[in-house]
Amino acid sequence: MSLSSTGSPDTTSRRRRPAEHAQGPSHHACEDSWEESQNKKTIRAENEVEANKLVNNYRFGFRKWKSHVTERPFEGRSDVVKELYSELNVIKPHSGPGHFITCGNVAYLLLFGWWVSLAYFLVGTLMFITVTGVPYGKLCWKLCCYFLWPFGNPIHEMGNTLRRCCERAPDCECSMEAEEDNSPFLLPSPTEVPVPEMPDRPLRTPYWRRFATYVWLLLGYPPLVVVHSLACFISWILVFTIPVFKMNARTLGVILLLPPEDVSISAGSQRKHQGYETRALLCCYHAANWYYYKYTIDGINVFAANLLPLVIVALVTGYIDRENKYASSDVKFTIAIGSIIPLSYYIGMGIASISAQSNFAVGAVVNATFGSITELTFYITALLRGHQQANTCLEEVVKAALTGTLLGCILFIPGICMIIGGLRHSEQRFNSRSAGVSCALLFISIGGVFAPTLFSKAYGNLVCDSCTNSTGANSTSNSSGPFVCHNCHYDLSNGTLFHNHVQPLVYTVCALLPVAYIIGLLFTLKTHSHIYNIHVGEVQGMNHSNESHLTVSGHHGTVVHWSRWRSLVILILATVLTSACADLATEHIQPILSQPNISQYFIGVTVLAMVPEIPEIVNGIQFALQNNISLSLEVGSCIAVQVCMLQIPILVLFNAFYDVGFVLIFSDQHLWASIFSVILVNYIFMDGKCDYFQGTALVVVYLILLAQYYFAPSPAGC
Repeated sequence: MSLSSTGSPDTTSRRRRPAEHAQGPSHHACEDSWEESQNKKTIRAENEVEANKLVNNYRFGFRKWKSHVTERPFEGRSDVVKELYSELNVIKPHSGPGHFITCGNVAYLLLFGWWVSLAYFLVGTLMFITVTGVPYGKLCWKLCCYFLWPFGNPIHEMGNTLRRCCERAPDCECSMEAEEDNSPFLLPSPTEVPVPEMPDRPLRTPYWRRFATYVWLLLGYPPLVVVHSLACFISWILVFTIPVFKMNARTLGVILLLPPEDVSISAGSQRKHQGYETRALLCCYHAANWYYYKYTIDGINVFAANLLPLVIVALVTGYIDRENKYASSDVKFTIAIGSIIPLSYYIGMGIASISAQSNFAVGAVVNATFGSITELTFYITALLRGHQQANTCLEEVVKAALTGTLLGCILFIPGICMIIGGLRHSEQRFNSRSAGVSCALLFISIGGVFAPTLFSKAYGNLVCDSCTNSTGANSTSNSSGPFVCHNCHYDLSNGTLFHNHVQPLVYTVCALLPVAYIIGLLFTLKTHSHIYNIHVGEVQGMNHSNESHLTVSGHHGTVVHWSRWRSLVILILATVLTSACADLATEHIQPILSQPNISQYFIGVTVLAMVPEIPEIVNGIQFALQNNISLSLEVGSCIAVQVCMLQIPILVLFNAFYDVGFVLIFSDQHLWASIFSVILVNYIFMDGKCDYFQGTALVVVYLILLAQYYFAPSPAGC
């Protein structure tokens, strides 16, 4: 790698340092001030609750990085976000019919339009056969054409004057195209202004006193309920087609329950006479919107909400179908693992909500109690089941999952965030000093966790299960020559070595790691909080309880999505459900582990390690897209540090009280892969800058390590 001869500002400053050294301490103070301003981190929040949550996340090591815990003011949202929450009753200007020919709209025609349109044609034919339902048959045939291609064609509820016009001149076309409407385009159409009835005109039969209404509700409406419900379900599950869900739901709940003479379908989106005669009911322009990944329901991301039914499916199939009559063990394992994803999201949301509405002490207790509950529940359940079945393979799977979490958080999460963030922003900067603190904690963590492994390799005896020489003779014979040995491992059954040396070392390390974690929190929280220099919001203010400068925009009357009690109830319920799903996953994992072509190591470091962390990966990517790469890097670092300094000591403590055979001795591959990963990421974080190339390097190394695990032989006992 060569350097440009012109030199960047950084290289220029380095070249001038010897001369600048003679200028005295004042210049150094100025230089330090410049570096401090470069490392300053600014985070904006709408209110005090969001500010408290962000500060807790960034500075206290909370690992659940979730979306807003309060309702954001709708007026301040962008036009893109406002479009996501619109009710499809807003008529907008457009350039012409060609404007609606998009990939999403064509996909609608193939996925929904043709069969919904066919359903309306059949129901309309049925209504014509009944004779009394002819008005509804006409409406269904109009909607048949509408749902084939609904884009840009609004549906209105007609007013009294237009309805009277159509009744007096039934052969004319009730056009709404005579006068221009000056009402704003981006607002829902005004409601109908009542027009006095003519005294010589007979009153209409009320809607609920018509015989045709009950014929429609008994014969025509129920099939359309099934059709629209199916369309709503499919479009909601696909997320990006939520506009199709809104269109079908509004048709089912509003349009089909109106008198047919009140429904008018236009061939275009020009609003004429609408201010006094009609009210827009439905107008859809696009069937898909890629920004619906931001859509939330009561503060919960739509993907997490859609995955929640997996929990019910997992519990029903797992605990009712014990004999695997309706679902195999492979299917049950997949569903149980998938159900952990939304549960981990709900647990994180509960933690974020409670910590944002409480002081630091309460938030720290809640985080320490529930922050790693998803992973710990699975690990402890697997160790208990392995101990009951005398299956040492599950212990190795747990160790592989722990290592896989480390590798994923050290390499994959920062790498993928750098790639996606670097594609939008050519170069991203982060606080190198805070990243240095995280790297130091990672070195301490990896050194402590793998210290017993290095100790056992230095002083343990290498024992092999079977050895044969080149002639095929057994190792017990007196034949000479080179031997080929299989299933070699360091003997820990030696009571003197293990009980007197290795086990005390394990307990010592597991006592020191949480202490180091607490010292790290004190370092970033109290003594060196200036390293972070976090500012939140726009109006300067001081929050002494958090020891940081907060800038919060003054919104009063903040509405929190989840109260503290609601968050606590959801947190406990999600924890119980996670335990049940983890129990099902470990119960049905054996067929997965018995696959002859896949190493158990690979299953542990991929599926079991990274599935619970999917919500964190998504949040890290969102931070990177917002050019907030510091938070993206902190996501992976916090998880890795907590795995080593909290989760592993808790597993060792659990094994000390209830012996499940968990020994803190890892294989060589786990050892060297983890050490190499920490060294690499420390090198990447040195300069405080990153781009997509550095992220690619981290991801490629992660994939190489996964390839090693994929082709590795299965561990002993599997």
